[in-house]
Amino acid sequence: MPKIGTHIKQLRLRRRLSVRDLAKRSGIAHATISLIERDKTSPSVDTLAAILDSLGTTLDSFFTSGHTTRPVSPFYRHDDFVEIGDKNKLSYRMIGVNHPNRSILMLYEVYEVGADSGLALSHEAQEAGVVVQGEVEVTVGDQTQILGAGDGYYFDSNEPHTFRNAGKTKAIIISAVTPPSY
Repeated sequence: MPKIGTHIKQLRLRRRLSVRDLAKRSGIAHATISLIERDKTSPSVDTLAAILDSLGTTLDSFFTSGHTTRPVSPFYRHDDFVEIGDKNKLSYRMIGVNHPNRSILMLYEVYEVGADSGLALSHEAQEAGVVVQGEVEVTVGDQTQILGAGDGYYFDSNEPHTFRNAGKTKAIIISAVTPPSY
């Protein structure tokens, strides 16, 4: 599978959209889309979902193309997780990429010191997660909390939300989003 940005650009061109057209449809700045397409920056999961939704596809189908020949197993080693973020800043590793008819997006998230999920976005889904390590500031709507190891969250994703590493060490979250096609 090509890099995320290259794949997005291919989908956009296939639909005969300009970067500005995609920006209007997705609500993501055209400069940001341009940087993503050139693989100069990695989108947050929410940003990627907004772009893919505007292109008429889902996270699931975006990442399973090219992976459909892998055998389906109920077990996934850490090396089997598919990176959909930026492993140097904010890593989102997707679990179960090749599972057929997936109805949940399961993520292993690693926030380096100071990393955040970017602009607050909203989408039709529900999200839940548990902080495994570190401290994460979670903002949902007008509510903000700093969660530590063992703390969790569950919210309707139609509320604008953001995540930020609020500690002095790496933070890890295990999260789920349903449906995965937000």
